[in-house]
Amino acid sequence: MAYFSNITTRQRYLELPDTFYSHVHPTPLRGDIRLVHVNKELAHDMGLSAAAPEEWADIGAGRALPEGMTPVAMKYTGHQFGMYNPDLGDGRGLLLWETEGPDGRVRDWHLKGAGQTPYSRFGDGRAVLRSTIREYLCGEAMHYLGIPSTRSLFLVSSTEPVRRETIETAAALVRVADTHIRFGHFEYAAHHLGPDAVKTLADHTIHHHFPDLEALPDNERYPAFFVEVIRRTARTIARWQGVGFCHGVMNSDNMSIIGDTFDYGPYAFLDDFDARYICNHTDQGGRYAYNRQPEIGFINCQFLAHALTSLINEDELRRCMREYETTYNEAFVSLMRQKLGLAQADNNDLSLVMDTFSMLHEHSIDYTRFFRGLSTLPSRGPAPVRDLFTDRQVADEWLDRYQNRLSSENRSPEDREADMRQTNPKYILRNYLAQKVIKAAQAGDDQPLADLLEVLKRPFDEQPEFEDYAALPPDWGKHMDISCSS
Repeated sequence: MAYFSNITTRQRYLELPDTFYSHVHPTPLRGDIRLVHVNKELAHDMGLSAAAPEEWADIGAGRALPEGMTPVAMKYTGHQFGMYNPDLGDGRGLLLWETEGPDGRVRDWHLKGAGQTPYSRFGDGRAVLRSTIREYLCGEAMHYLGIPSTRSLFLVSSTEPVRRETIETAAALVRVADTHIRFGHFEYAAHHLGPDAVKTLADHTIHHHFPDLEALPDNERYPAFFVEVIRRTARTIARWQGVGFCHGVMNSDNMSIIGDTFDYGPYAFLDDFDARYICNHTDQGGRYAYNRQPEIGFINCQFLAHALTSLINEDELRRCMREYETTYNEAFVSLMRQKLGLAQADNNDLSLVMDTFSMLHEHSIDYTRFFRGLSTLPSRGPAPVRDLFTDRQVADEWLDRYQNRLSSENRSPEDREADMRQTNPKYILRNYLAQKVIKAAQAGDDQPLADLLEVLKRPFDEQPEFEDYAALPPDWGKHMDISCSS
């Protein structure tokens, strides 16, 4: 395709032994194909032009491969709901190639919904329009909230029928990431290939994604690598907690080695605050509930530690693991201070934060609107906060405590408000908003998707023309049942 002739391409993942992948061609989508959306801003950053939509559609539908594109299904394993599963891998996705942008940044292209692979098990290898839209939306939402995340370059739909709980239609998207290497790659190498493969994978990952560590001697390089992975993971999960994001399926094969938010399935942003909220209705035991996410991040790092025992001795691994709690706590408390507008640290701040969470939980207060209302106290007064409470006395008592804490701050109220508005979003990707977009797209109307994406690009701005997107969800839109089915 001439359209891609000026792009510098890479196939760095293929430097690994072929035990880490299988060559697979995509199975073309059947029926009529529609290009639902192209991420023009991301395309521009990658040095691409979105001027030839038919070529995007052909790639997304698996009907064409530009010269140099060598698709492979990656092999990995991992712990699913705490149980090791040796049969995992790209069951419906293919790593197509990597392209280098004008800034020198190299990104993977991963076609999700590409058909069956050797790792599909009993799956059909397809994704459906519902799940691809949800992934497309959330990657953008997280990116513009400042949270490390994979993103999607473009999305196509087809009229090919696919059976899930009901009959849906097939779709595919190209997901973009700096790397698709997961914790599960290391678990696969350790459990099935041996120490040499673990070292090969670690050296490859460090060379391409942690180059600052490459010059260190072995006894320093591998612990430093592991510590950096731990820190990135802890910081990302702290950011999830701060914005009220629930991942839903924190299996170790869904953990990015570089700390990106990865594999969007039954996610949710909190509406009425519930610390024990479970966004995945198949998670009967609540393993991945909102308040357990920090703990699960630690457990997944333990799984990774076990996979690295041939490179790092056990005492050193235990020392490395201590970095998780330290990094998470520092990141979380720092972020919550920002959300509360506190520029100066106080020893009682953690107590204030946890008491605030307890209050929000006990009274089922909308998480996003509470902190946004708090951000505008100087200009709008207490009403946006008080009006969220049935019992105004609870709000007043908390506000008195908060104002007393603010009395020790040196910043002007105006400066504090400006900073808080850039920390506490007004617009988040509530599930009911995504569902409205999905229904419209299923009916052939892609404009609501484009409109919502525009709103999500500026989550911290007032955007009065889009005020409806910041409204409390209707009753049907709260605590929606979302499953892993895609």
